[in-house]
Amino acid sequence: MLRKTILLSTVPLLLALGAVAEEPVDLDMVNKIRDEGFHRSQVMDTISYMTDVIGPRLTGSPSMKQANDWTLEKLQEWGLENGYLDPFEFGRGWSFSYAAVHMIAPHESPILALPSAWTPGTKGKVRGEVMRIKVNSQEDLKQYEGKLKGKILIIDQDARNPFGNRRPSGDRDRRYSEEDLEEISTYEIPESRTFDWRRGMQRRADLRNAIAKMLQEEKALATLEKSSRAAGILRVSGGGSREAGDPKGVTGLVVAQEHYALIERLLEREEKVELEIEVKARFHEEDSNAYNTIAEIPGSDLKDQIVMAGGHLDSWHTGTGATDNGASCAVIMEAARILKALDVQPRRTIRVGLWAGEEQGLLGSRAYVAEHFGKRAGEGRFARGPVEPGPDYENFSVYFNMDNGGGRFRGVWGQENAAATPILEAWLRPFHDVGATTVTLRNTGGTDHQSFDGIGLPGFQFIQDPMDYFSKTHHTNLDVLDYLEEEDLKQAATILASFLYHAAMREEPFPRKPKPQPPKDWDSGKQKGRQAAEGEESAHRH
Repeated sequence: MLRKTILLSTVPLLLALGAVAEEPVDLDMVNKIRDEGFHRSQVMDTISYMTDVIGPRLTGSPSMKQANDWTLEKLQEWGLENGYLDPFEFGRGWSFSYAAVHMIAPHESPILALPSAWTPGTKGKVRGEVMRIKVNSQEDLKQYEGKLKGKILIIDQDARNPFGNRRPSGDRDRRYSEEDLEEISTYEIPESRTFDWRRGMQRRADLRNAIAKMLQEEKALATLEKSSRAAGILRVSGGGSREAGDPKGVTGLVVAQEHYALIERLLEREEKVELEIEVKARFHEEDSNAYNTIAEIPGSDLKDQIVMAGGHLDSWHTGTGATDNGASCAVIMEAARILKALDVQPRRTIRVGLWAGEEQGLLGSRAYVAEHFGKRAGEGRFARGPVEPGPDYENFSVYFNMDNGGGRFRGVWGQENAAATPILEAWLRPFHDVGATTVTLRNTGGTDHQSFDGIGLPGFQFIQDPMDYFSKTHHTNLDVLDYLEEEDLKQAATILASFLYHAAMREEPFPRKPKPQPPKDWDSGKQKGRQAAEGEESAHRH
């Protein structure tokens, strides 16, 4: 407990030295927010409709547009103003409605598998023999020319992910322990990166497109990929490209580990493995835009200054997007509902952003931030030049994000903003009794607060109990409402409503840390960085 004691003692010490003033907290308003959030919550109605009725919300799909329309209508029904759908260029959409895989030989058996996004469906039922090939470069493709027609392929690749598998394979504790929170609250000095991940991502994108083009030309039937989760859990994301000019390839399927292992063993015995596959999927190319849902509670005397909360509305396609990330959108909408139910009159404008395209690289929030608040000089989504402020850069105060499942809030990741620490701790204090106690200067990444933090604006992500997120639901067919708990969502929405209120009412804008600087080699490496960024599919997550 020593390290935690030292960390928490810094605020009283600074107060004693006169370095900071005690951050005021309106406890009367906190009482009202708690009463509305804990006793008259609508958060479960919101998340139930979003997941059970609308369903999965892959960016660019018809169901995502339905979710955009419904969330905007709901926020306006609760009294939020200036609502609209904010477009940005995305590419082609995709959806699927049916998938069935059966092994025909050496014996008959159903195979648990679901399609990867942005891969085409089959033309009715197709049958083919499973063949294993090894491809680590575009040169490796030449040896298979003329040999792949009618085949269902297992494509072996070495080091497909240069970062390795960072996801835990087994169950994790459903709640953070005191020891976990103590460890989180201790800052770790970051290590220097030596791996050029941008270039690695571009190589993988180029190889993916080359494979897709060859399989399409060779008239292969499908590809099989092993799920990264065991016990019949299918962890599925994108297998093809959303870019209109890229090849569509062939049907891609993610197969349950246990069924994939059966196929592998049969191939090792040199048995003929034949599968029957039918997938109904389609590309949506009539509108290349995707949309963020935006609405706000206008401010009063400081109405030009902006306080924001957001989370991503998009999901992957095999579950219903409950923990990733419908829970956050329901919580954010509920926080706004609470404030409107209390008829608050904020000084600053409180704005809600429900983002699209997060799963493809924070696309929606990056586009919105670039348009309104600023961007980094250079080209591509990973430009690293100096900050180029946008029209509302100076008017922006703070952004709060939720995106690590549905677990209750345990604190806030401080993103190395030391001036923010006493403020966040003061705002958390009325919620210690419901488990939110920890503020750390550590960074966390992989989600939409980075779009703000990356240009020097205060953007924060809440620390959440992991629950079943990384072990079961993240990007899997188990991402469904059953893995959310009502009490956790109520707690999160109530805390967020209080944070938004206090951020909107404080005398000064939220403090900023130093503006990010370009790397030393930015000028000389600018062209290299531009080329590496084009066409990247961002590795995701938290």
